[in-house]
Amino acid sequence: MSAVVATEAILLVGGMGTRLRPLTVSTPKPMLPVAGVPFVAHQLARLADAGITHVVLATSYRPEVFVGYLGDGAAFGLEVEYVTEEIPLGTGGAIRNVAGRLRGGPGDPVVVLNGDILSGHDLAAQLAMHGAADAAVTLYLTRVEDPRAYGCVPTDFKGRVTAFLEKMPEPVSDQINAGCYVFRRDVIDTIPAGEVVSVERATFPGLVAAGATVLGFADDGYWLDVGTPAAFVQGSADLVLGRLHSSALAGMPGVPGSSLLLPGSSVAGVVGGGSVVGAGARVGAGAVVEGSVLLDGAVVGAGARVVDSVVGAGARVGERAQVTAAVLGDRSDVGAGAVVVAESRVWVDQVVVAGSTWSSGLDPTISS
Repeated sequence: MSAVVATEAILLVGGMGTRLRPLTVSTPKPMLPVAGVPFVAHQLARLADAGITHVVLATSYRPEVFVGYLGDGAAFGLEVEYVTEEIPLGTGGAIRNVAGRLRGGPGDPVVVLNGDILSGHDLAAQLAMHGAADAAVTLYLTRVEDPRAYGCVPTDFKGRVTAFLEKMPEPVSDQINAGCYVFRRDVIDTIPAGEVVSVERATFPGLVAAGATVLGFADDGYWLDVGTPAAFVQGSADLVLGRLHSSALAGMPGVPGSSLLLPGSSVAGVVGGGSVVGAGARVGAGAVVEGSVLLDGAVVGAGARVVDSVVGAGARVGERAQVTAAVLGDRSDVGAGAVVVAESRVWVDQVVVAGSTWSSGLDPTISS
């Protein structure tokens, strides 16, 4: 069969983003700003660039935030619809749950994209491989140095997937599932409706066992799971620095560049390393902000130092304070001269006493 063109996609955005708390206390992970725009904008831009015209968002957590920003999708050159899960259904269950909104025929391709993947892979080539083989599913695979945290997906010399091996102590392949799939529509319809189903543990292994054509499209281009704070700031910086292109940033002044200063921000110190200074945010004299994301209205005081960190909306870093590889929740307050050590989290509205050292990651709203 010749290659076909996909016109519709499913975007899986139902997760609660627990790894990124407290940033996701009130904002779904795909709506957090990455290089100055919500992460979902980068994904929609990639889909539109590949010829997709109709996108169904599979939502669960705070669906109204997506609707308020995306609307009907016209501003993105797309038609966007929403389906909300009443209870979490897993990846396979979420895909099946939106099947009624798909418009293609049984043999038509449907692109499915995880809501936390930043990628530069060649989606058009993945679609071409899928169509040429009339595959049941074609998975985007990437290679990582240590696949043990992901599970590996070996393929044979023809590119057919031979197994799905979850988090083995000694992996047999460095290829992992990279979170972008092309399904034949009739395969989606075989997923049990209304049930919790994992495509990685049930749907894909079942297809392989049944002898269906499940292909792996291996691409060594840029790939990042932005689900952790370190990856979140890295992905944002890589986009600002131009290590990865996103048409969602087309025409944005300062991209690519050493930093991105959004309208209404002011900088009297030094900002670099791909940092983003949000709308209305301020960086004081003598302060240094490196490889970090300052959300709207954040304040970094004079002489402070913020490195590889996220400073939440309306949060304040006091004069001479130091914040390294940490996450500060919205409206939090780090006092003058305080030190927030690596991998720490300061929660929403929380105060770090001036001159103290903060090393907690615990949510103060949860009793021990």
